[in-house]
Amino acid sequence: MKLQGTIVAAHGRQYLVELTEGGTLLCFPRGKKSDLACGDHVSVLRSGDASGVIDSVAPRDTLLYRSNEFKQKLIAANVTQIVIVVATEPSFSDELITRCIVAAECQDMKALIVLNKCDLTERIEHATTALAPYEKLGYTVLRLCAHDNANAADALRPHLAGHTSVLVGQSGMGKSTLTNALIPGANAPTREISEALDSGKHTTTHATLYRLDANSTLIDSPGLQEFGLRHLTPDAIEHAFPELRALRGQCRFRNCRHDREPDCAVHAALKSGAIAKRRYAAFRSLCAEVG
Repeated sequence: MKLQGTIVAAHGRQYLVELTEGGTLLCFPRGKKSDLACGDHVSVLRSGDASGVIDSVAPRDTLLYRSNEFKQKLIAANVTQIVIVVATEPSFSDELITRCIVAAECQDMKALIVLNKCDLTERIEHATTALAPYEKLGYTVLRLCAHDNANAADALRPHLAGHTSVLVGQSGMGKSTLTNALIPGANAPTREISEALDSGKHTTTHATLYRLDANSTLIDSPGLQEFGLRHLTPDAIEHAFPELRALRGQCRFRNCRHDREPDCAVHAALKSGAIAKRRYAAFRSLCAEVG
């Protein structure tokens, strides 16, 4: 008999499935290929008391993944919001933030930026300045200190309500600390999952899904140092920049690439200061990357 469930942890070709009927099952995919992600809704066949085989995966609403010229890396499925965690220290990558937001926009996900470690007051001004262009575009920047567990959880929880959110960001930004603040005792199930998947116990080496309440879930993902977007087209990238999206159809040429074409609305906005220079540079860089 087929059982229904959700993948709540994914590491290599091993998946921990939370069964709809209750309990969990360590499952493996059929065949050699494994294109499954944390958050996938699956049908499984029990092959033992504590193990099973994933028989099929339900159609996804969204799929967050990164890619380079060689391969794709799935991050999370059926996500409605990406929470980009940065910190006042260590310094964060502006390029990585842009890439995460582009990935979110292309999947019609909401994007939230969390600035962690705001107790380091001498570093706040620099971080706030770096994040100002995103706030100007309408993205929410939430300032908190994850080590102040109660206040951090209280500040973040309303933004997670009703969403399946995935925490992404560089290593050391405090994603797991935030998870522990939101879910007291999360360390214990994390250790259990690590033992089940035979992976590291002290850092996040696999994506893990937690239930916040009946309508809200949170996926903690491994730290990122890069976020390749080779699977996107230049047109998709342009659509993912709100400030460029608003100008579509206003250039002289319908297929304008916003490079050196005359009467380009994007260049006019760039010249007037309506578009930030570093945002335009990021757009051009991404377009060049995907060809």
